[in-house]
Amino acid sequence: MKLNGRKTIKGGNVTAPMSVKAPKEKAGGVAKHPPTHDEIAVRAYELFLDRGGLPGHHEEDWLRAESELRTH
Repeated sequence: MKLNGRKTIKGGNVTAPMSVKAPKEKAGGVAKHPPTHDEIAVRAYELFLDRGGLPGHHEEDWLRAESELRTH
């Protein structure tokens, strides 16, 4: 979900979003968006842990995480 802005009223209080755009959908009705840096980092870390936490494969983990998230 993407927020397009928030309305601030006198006194600094922030109200609900002024408008919200729903993400575009791919076939099957599931929202499709490019994975964020944080999403890729989390998945790459999971792959690192799955390998027993052995160092030296960070690029492979990152690329695999990015590929997995783009295809799901």
